[in-house]
Amino acid sequence: MTAAQGALAQHLPDTVTTDVLRVCGDPGNMPFSERKEDGFENKIAAILADELKVKVRYYWLTQGPGFVRNTLGTGLCDLILGQAFGSDLVQTTNPYYRSAYTLVTRAGEFDGATALDDPRLKGKKIGVIAGTPPVNRMGDLGLVSSMKAYAPYALDPQRKHQTVAAEVIADLASKDIDAAVLWGPAAGWLAKQSGTAMTVTPLLKEPERPPMAYRIAMGVRLGENDWKRTLNTALRKRRADIEKVLRDYDVPLLDEDENKLAAPGER
Repeated sequence: MTAAQGALAQHLPDTVTTDVLRVCGDPGNMPFSERKEDGFENKIAAILADELKVKVRYYWLTQGPGFVRNTLGTGLCDLILGQAFGSDLVQTTNPYYRSAYTLVTRAGEFDGATALDDPRLKGKKIGVIAGTPPVNRMGDLGLVSSMKAYAPYALDPQRKHQTVAAEVIADLASKDIDAAVLWGPAAGWLAKQSGTAMTVTPLLKEPERPPMAYRIAMGVRLGENDWKRTLNTALRKRRADIEKVLRDYDVPLLDEDENKLAAPGER
């Protein structure tokens, strides 16, 4: 039955709106996206729209449980940016960048720390978002008892910060925590915006499990293979433009295969 359904999905016509690029986006998730369209995913969506010779239209919904179901699943939009390659919830395009979780510290503290097993981190109050891969690694290293775990979603309308990651960086700047472990694409930009000198170090020396580095793609509905191929072509043609945007927003870019930072144009 499942195989038959899979075969059928391959032959269903795409339901994508072709005269506009309908993007599913979070209206308050900097540096990724914002209603003012000044996040790096907004800039990348604009590049795709330019390549496809259409305009961008957003369907806004705050990230949280049910985001995919209530965006792509409702047919109100056709594309989610910033999905982990191979996600089970969506069909993913080819990856357009690869990045890693990072150790974020105040400049001048923990100089030279490049891995979570650095003995100087033992017993320190390290901020981390609950449920993210670094938590498992921190458990293996005995860092859980002193860490500060933050709720994964900022859903309280009275919240002080736009995102959980922004709250973590603010706490690091105010010395409420000693260090932080955050997804690099968020950490680089937020650290620079914090007003406190910080060092953002990609965690490139950790064991393969749990993974700390991920390929990031775009998500489309299952079975919409023509649409995925169209996007893959656009991503390939505008690769250099997309890389420039990512670097402008201080996203740590990794080599496609090796755990090392990629020089400009090397990805």
